[in-house]
Amino acid sequence: MEILFVHGALVRDGAWWWRRVAERIHEQTGTASRAVELPSCGEGAPPGTAGLLEDARALRDALDDVDEAVVVGHSYGGVVIAEGADHPAARHLVYITSYLPDIGQSQADIMSGEQDPVSFAPGDDGTIRVADYTASSFGDRFWQDLTDSEARAEAWNRLTAQSVGAFGTPTTRAAWQGRPSTYLVCAEDRSTSLALQRFHADRATRSIDLRTGHHPFLSRPDLVTEQLIEVLRTD
Repeated sequence: MEILFVHGALVRDGAWWWRRVAERIHEQTGTASRAVELPSCGEGAPPGTAGLLEDARALRDALDDVDEAVVVGHSYGGVVIAEGADHPAARHLVYITSYLPDIGQSQADIMSGEQDPVSFAPGDDGTIRVADYTASSFGDRFWQDLTDSEARAEAWNRLTAQSVGAFGTPTTRAAWQGRPSTYLVCAEDRSTSLALQRFHADRATRSIDLRTGHHPFLSRPDLVTEQLIEVLRTD
């Protein structure tokens, strides 16, 4: 059994985002884990050339290398799971302030009803990136409960452009259907609304509330670790 982590949109270096949780789980259970690199975020692919389908293929390739896995997706990572985790090695799916889309839904479709969308700017290379934020204002929205100033700076420095195709491509699979799943609702998230989280959490096998912002694996890795160990022990 391994854990495969899938990071969210518009960031790079997944191993860094998940490191605090991965290290705790390994220390407490010996379970190995890895972070899936997403081509749409420029990880192993030129900017603007890869989208959701390539991200899903990267996840399936990682699943091909393991006997059994718990697949953990953050935010956009849930759409990648829907498309890419329809695989015999995917034993349990875990969503962190994320999405369980129907077949035919895209990330853009899911977010279309949000009242306070994130501001983006298009590039001339088929990508978009966040716009009109400073390190402080972005941090106040996405990791307001992270008190480590060095970690906040490192997180800001790992924002990146992402292919438009990651957001506009409809899913062709819904891997969450027929598989056990856990949803971690981030009740103090200032980006993904609580109503949208509750809608998708209702599709999971079970849901747990965390009093955290959008990135609990940074601000409260102990809580995320606790829930993932529970999945490892009981599923």
